[in-house]
Amino acid sequence: MLEEFKKFALRGNVVDLAVGIIIGAAFGAIVQSLVADVFMPLVGAATGGLDFSNYFIPLSSKVTADSLVDAKKQGAVLAWGNFLTLIINFVVITFALFLVVKLINRLRQAEAAKAPPITKQEQLLTEIRDLLKTRAT
Repeated sequence: MLEEFKKFALRGNVVDLAVGIIIGAAFGAIVQSLVADVFMPLVGAATGGLDFSNYFIPLSSKVTADSLVDAKKQGAVLAWGNFLTLIINFVVITFALFLVVKLINRLRQAEAAKAPPITKQEQLLTEIRDLLKTRAT
């Protein structure tokens, strides 16, 4: 059983997936910092220091606090500002991922363009190989 697990764990797809998850976590931290440390301060400066994360609607008459943290201690609140902040974070993160995927696709296209075109002989050999494979099955 241990040998079978070793074969499974060391297969290319599993290792690639693990590397992808680790890189994704590191990239997530970078994008989170981009949102929190670069983008949101710009939004705050453009809106005159507006901080959406502290906006809420009290759902109980017991809630009299001005800050979200204190209001949550007093009772139920609808923290719509925090939700709006998370939506803005999501949009920025997805846009950043879109740009990364677009860059990767552009690099792949450039790499494919560099590949020499196949000759007629290579194309013919490829067709013969494919025919032999279909006949063998």
